[in-house]
Amino acid sequence: MRKAALHNLGCKVNAYESEAMRQLLKEAGYEIVAFREWADVYIVNTCSVTNIADRKSRQMLHRAKKQNPESVVVAAGCYVQSAAEELKKDLAVDIMIGNNKKKDLVLILEEYFRLHGGREPEKTVSEHVIEIGSTKEYEGLHIENTADHTRAFIKVQDGCNQFCSYCIIPYTRGRVRSRSPQEVEREAAVLASRGYQEIVLTGIHLSSYGTDFEETSKEDLLELIRRLHRIDGIVRIRLGSLEPGIITEEFVSALAGFPKVCPHFHLSLQSGCDETLKRMNRHYTTKEYADRCALLREKFSNPAITTDVIVGFPGESEEEFARTKAFLQEIRFYEMHIFKYSVRSGTRAAGMPDQVPETVKTQRSEELLSLERRMSLEYRQNFLRLPCQVLLEEGFRMGETSYLIGHTREYVKVAVLPEGQKTNTLVEVIPKKMLMEDILL
Repeated sequence: MRKAALHNLGCKVNAYESEAMRQLLKEAGYEIVAFREWADVYIVNTCSVTNIADRKSRQMLHRAKKQNPESVVVAAGCYVQSAAEELKKDLAVDIMIGNNKKKDLVLILEEYFRLHGGREPEKTVSEHVIEIGSTKEYEGLHIENTADHTRAFIKVQDGCNQFCSYCIIPYTRGRVRSRSPQEVEREAAVLASRGYQEIVLTGIHLSSYGTDFEETSKEDLLELIRRLHRIDGIVRIRLGSLEPGIITEEFVSALAGFPKVCPHFHLSLQSGCDETLKRMNRHYTTKEYADRCALLREKFSNPAITTDVIVGFPGESEEEFARTKAFLQEIRFYEMHIFKYSVRSGTRAAGMPDQVPETVKTQRSEELLSLERRMSLEYRQNFLRLPCQVLLEEGFRMGETSYLIGHTREYVKVAVLPEGQKTNTLVEVIPKKMLMEDILL
């Protein structure tokens, strides 16, 4: 029996695909071991969203080959799509599998072992990479369980048509492709039957779900949520990252009528300055974004609104940064993911004038991270002394005391002193104090 190890880099979509590949290998008779252990096959599901992600992808590929020089090292995913020519020359890589070919992993490995029987005298790379921008096929991967025993991520969409000026993803993931609602529904039902009470819908551009369907079978994200809401055993439906444009009166009113939908919305922003948003090729203004947040707060009671922000985008002056900071304070986010702009070769922003020095990016990032910590703490404190529902997920120990940790519907972390409760159960609690800066008790 051959041993296989997988390592995932990047987003929740990548994590879903890594889990699907793990299950394919297990079904084919491979023994799955930890990535740090000796294995016959190492699969690195790479990321290419930033230069740092590229570097981490290379590091993990080299680490795998170092652990077992005779192993077959597989580079899969986005970095393969963006740097195929470079990877062909990398002595650590034996097989390259691009996006939309991960479902063929087992067959590709079988062919490799049949042809080579192990290492070749002369280094060649087995390449399985398609022109991702030309395909309309949604890759048929699926899962039946995940490492998390309470929450399951379900990939429902791939690709992006937005072409933000800083982003490489449309070139590595291709155009929008949606998974059939019937298949999503089947997978969610299987996960529910196995005890998963919360599902998280994820995709590269989730808001575009269904836009590629034929007119005769048109279903959008709202219709998909309606389908999943009917499944017994699913008690929570959480949404991945959304674009502001999908937040309409009709959409939000419908969501508010689905009790299982969690009031936790990750609404992508990137900048709080209109001039910067234009250069980024983002298709909204700060006023439109603020109106969407106001609509969410009108229909839901104190919803968690989280976002992404890029600092140091080309041309971002001190005045533009100040506008962004003021806008973030105005919206009052629960959490913000702060990223320093990273030049991506092949994108429009890479050739823009007035690139911001790294030291300035770092200073601005630290300033916003400090703001994020303050606003996040303020939001969590709103839940003190109020009843809330917590899905218990794992044990946690602090000093001599053991707790069970879970999340509210808003994704606020709460610690509970166990009184016979078990993980994967819902409990009603009233948090009385802060256990830690990011945990209520």
